[in-house]
Amino acid sequence: MSLRRTGRAVTMGRMTESTIEPEIHGYYERGGERDRLAVSGPGRLEFLRTRDILRRVLPTGPLSILDVGGAYGVHARWLAEDGHRVHLVDPVPSQVTHAATLPGVHATVGDARRLDVPDDHVDATLLLGPLYHLVDAGDRHAALVEALRVTRPGGLVAVATISRFAGRLDLLSRHALGAHPGMAAALADVERTGVHAPAAYGAFTTAYFHRCEEIALECARAGLDEVRQYAIEGAAWLVSGIDTDLDDDNVRELVLDGLRRTETEPSMLGVSSHLLTIGTVD
Repeated sequence: MSLRRTGRAVTMGRMTESTIEPEIHGYYERGGERDRLAVSGPGRLEFLRTRDILRRVLPTGPLSILDVGGAYGVHARWLAEDGHRVHLVDPVPSQVTHAATLPGVHATVGDARRLDVPDDHVDATLLLGPLYHLVDAGDRHAALVEALRVTRPGGLVAVATISRFAGRLDLLSRHALGAHPGMAAALADVERTGVHAPAAYGAFTTAYFHRCEEIALECARAGLDEVRQYAIEGAAWLVSGIDTDLDDDNVRELVLDGLRRTETEPSMLGVSSHLLTIGTVD
C-alpha cells in the first residue's frame, strides 16, 4: 500500500538558500561535478548509460519531469531537447543559476525532503543525486515520499545511488589502494556502515553508499510499486582505456549494447559504481 496519499498541503515557501551540510555544499560550489559526466571515462559512461536507460523506461512524451538534485542540468538539458517540460530543483544556488540558462529548463533552489511542488504535479520525478548525500535513513525516506507525492498516479520515480563497494573497486581499478595509510580501515568502515567520510582518504565528499537490496527496500517502504533495478555502468567502468572505447562510435555502441544485456542481471548489480532503481506510483 502506498504511503504517498497523506493529504498534506504544500505550505513551505520557495527555498532561497542551501539546506545541505556546509562541507557538501562547498564541494559542489567548487564545481567538482560541473564536467564529471561529460569529459572522460567512468563519468561519461555513467551519463550515457543513465540517459539510455531513462529514454527506454520513460513513457512516450512530452512529459512533465521534475529533476531533483539536477545540479548543472546535465540530464535536464537532453530531457528538454527531447521535448519534455523540465523543472530542476537543487540546493546549490550556483548550480541552479547555471541550469536556468538551459533552453526549456526551469530551475529553482530547493530541498529534496521538502519540495515546493503540488501533489500529483509531474509525470516523472528523478532523484539522480539527492540520496548520495542523505546519510540519515529518515531523510532518505522523506525525499522518496516527497518524490511520490508530487508524481501523478502511474508515473515513474527514478533513484540513483552509489554502490556500497564503489570506493574499493574504484581504488582497485586505479591501483591506488596503498595511497594512504588509513585506506584499508576507511574502506572497511564505508562497507560496514555505508557512510563515506572524505577525511579518511580525501575523495569525493560526505555520502551514503547503498547495497542493492537496501535501496530497493527503501523505495518499496516509501510506496513505490513495480520496483526494478539497473546497473548503470556494470563492470565496464573498471576497464582500463574505456575512454578510447567511448570515443569510437562503433565500439561505443557495442559497449552500450553489452551493458543493456546485463543491466538487470542480479549477480551484476553490485559491481556497478551506480545503480538506478525505478518504480511506479500507484
